[in-house]
Amino acid sequence: MLQSLQVLDQLKARLRETLALLPLAEGRGPVSLILGLPHPPSGAPDLDGPRFYFAHSHRGDLRAGYGIAGEWQAQGPERLSKLRHVALGLSDAWVHCDPDETGFSGFAMLGFAATPETQTRNADLPNALLWLPELALIVRGGQSALVLTTLCPAPGDDLRARWESWLDRLVPLLGRPALDPLTPAHLDALGSTPDRDDWRTLVLNALDEIQRKRLEKVVVCRRQRLQGHRRFDLDRLNAALSYLFPSCQVINIRRHAASFVAATPERLFTQRRDRVEADAIAGTARRAEDTERDAEIALAFQSCEKNRREHRVVVEAVREALDQCCRHLDAPEGPSILRLNNAQHLWTRLHGELKPGVDAFELAERLHPTPATNGQPRRAAHDWLDVNEPLERGWYTGAAGLIEPDLTGELWVLLRCALILDRRADLYAGAGIVAGSDPDDEWQETEQKMAAMSMALQFA
Repeated sequence: MLQSLQVLDQLKARLRETLALLPLAEGRGPVSLILGLPHPPSGAPDLDGPRFYFAHSHRGDLRAGYGIAGEWQAQGPERLSKLRHVALGLSDAWVHCDPDETGFSGFAMLGFAATPETQTRNADLPNALLWLPELALIVRGGQSALVLTTLCPAPGDDLRARWESWLDRLVPLLGRPALDPLTPAHLDALGSTPDRDDWRTLVLNALDEIQRKRLEKVVVCRRQRLQGHRRFDLDRLNAALSYLFPSCQVINIRRHAASFVAATPERLFTQRRDRVEADAIAGTARRAEDTERDAEIALAFQSCEKNRREHRVVVEAVREALDQCCRHLDAPEGPSILRLNNAQHLWTRLHGELKPGVDAFELAERLHPTPATNGQPRRAAHDWLDVNEPLERGWYTGAAGLIEPDLTGELWVLLRCALILDRRADLYAGAGIVAGSDPDDEWQETEQKMAAMSMALQFA
């Protein structure tokens, strides 16, 4: 505790020393102050109020945002172009002060629903959102820092009091050890939408469309409502998901009451300057505890024509989207296997060099939705789902990630998701339907995918 108080005093002292150097009165955009931390924290503590959290255990990356320095919403076919226009204005005027020479910068969160027309079921998440946090935490490459951001013009005295209040709330919690999981608790299943009979009808209708050559693939989803016997602890849930699925991106977003949580294996893309990487993930098989049996499942899975066809549809769509904005593009000849604790997937990673001027907003527009979450052809699958799927997806199968000041960044497809409020959790999962799909097998696939979140919720 003493060490945390010493760190807090040091951060406040640097804040006071630096505040006068910031162009708060004359600025016309964001101003960010970056304060280095002596040691990376074990996690990003949950605080009351708006908060987002992105963590990837294998990469050792963690970024979290608290409070709202600015936010912008959009809906409809032009949603991403509208938010891009906002982000360009922020980028042109963004000022950074990095007295500790950390090399870090401020960032914004970009997230959006499955479709531009989606009316989300509550006010917690709008259709598309660009969110600039007032306080951010960065952990990367063994280094860490806090980023305090305001939109200018801003009065210095009020800002100092507000920023010091953020430090008072967060810094004492950064030194605490990681939370242990709670004793596993039973979760009550409160029903699925669609139920199993309706699911079978939905899949058979999709197969009929595929037989008639109107669709090549379509992804249908279901929602399972669970209720716990205690209020879910979001910090423990984040820790459990990171432990159980270290190769997945753990995402936790809360603006008002409910929290949208995901442990997704699938990047939409990563852009670093003029380089881009994108994942094509489609085709799912179970895991086995026995090593030999698990290897047998993987071998049969990788040679299965139905799964390879489902995967090939996604790879071709991602390649086509990137070809339009890349100077050149590289892709392996065949898929690898991505192994998670509860499932394995066919996985192809594509690399490319972007044409000048391409940014994260354009990449998101071109790539989303992929056939891994929507179907192929894109418009026909969208229209069929709009008529036939009996639930509102909200942000499930949308995307969310972090945008840098130069409009590059990384977005993740929102899979293995739950919308959580108090003791209730709505879990989402889907399955890709192609010729040869079986309704019962596809139901079991969604059960396996939901097991990722339900397992972690038991310990939260």
